[in-house]
Amino acid sequence: MRFTKMQGCGNDYVYVDCVTQKPPADPAKLSQAIADRHFGVGGDGLILICPSEKADARMRMFNADGSESEMCGNGIRCVAKYVYDHGIAKKPTLAIETGRGVLALELEVHAGKVRQVRVNMGEPILDAAKIPTTLVGNPPINVALPGYDLTATCVSMGNPHCIIYVDAITDHLVLGVGPKIEKDAIFPRRTNVEFVKVNRPDDVTFRVWERGSGETLACGTGACAVCVAGVLTGRTERKITAHLTGGDLQLHWSEADNHVYMTGHAVEVFSGEWVE
Repeated sequence: MRFTKMQGCGNDYVYVDCVTQKPPADPAKLSQAIADRHFGVGGDGLILICPSEKADARMRMFNADGSESEMCGNGIRCVAKYVYDHGIAKKPTLAIETGRGVLALELEVHAGKVRQVRVNMGEPILDAAKIPTTLVGNPPINVALPGYDLTATCVSMGNPHCIIYVDAITDHLVLGVGPKIEKDAIFPRRTNVEFVKVNRPDDVTFRVWERGSGETLACGTGACAVCVAGVLTGRTERKITAHLTGGDLQLHWSEADNHVYMTGHAVEVFSGEWVE
């Protein structure tokens, strides 16, 4: 099975082209094996690039623990790059089918290759039952987290996010508290957890504990959720730069259409063959 390793802001996945080759029989099991950084290729998970009846391609995303997620903001930029660079669809604007619907992506092309992608991530989901969380509010804004000396704002971008604003981002919070919140019963489908420090109204830094993958260098949907949460809590503006461990993303929660737009790079690292 041929694969390609790609990354967006250091959020790295193993990509399999299921348009030109047969899809894996058990992608959840494959994700666990291939994402292993010691015994596999290494990555935050597995992404399948599949044919679609309603878009240029369909993306299926599996975390390193084998669980399937609805969306990956950094992953979809890399899917768009692969689809364009490898000739599946040579168009400046692509439509990619995901677990949260069909998303539109604008490509910035240099020397025949995609360098940067702007993704229309759609409208944020603010209904607590649909995020989902049992915390109060639609959405929960600055709500106390039971059992933790923390307050949170919750948003879904097709997958759930728990945004926590702090004065200092520490390993204790990210690596110690993050995994506990991920699996807390107040999040019926688990959650991604972002620990955010506001630098200016248009500039934030954050680290993320991702559902099913642990700490990753970046999270695109998390950056979008942070952008939305910043506006809801009055901490930031609608246009922000988010500094993540693996790089920067530009976010804009548009008043015109209520959609969140994310811009960032997509990089192809290497290709190889996985022997089952």
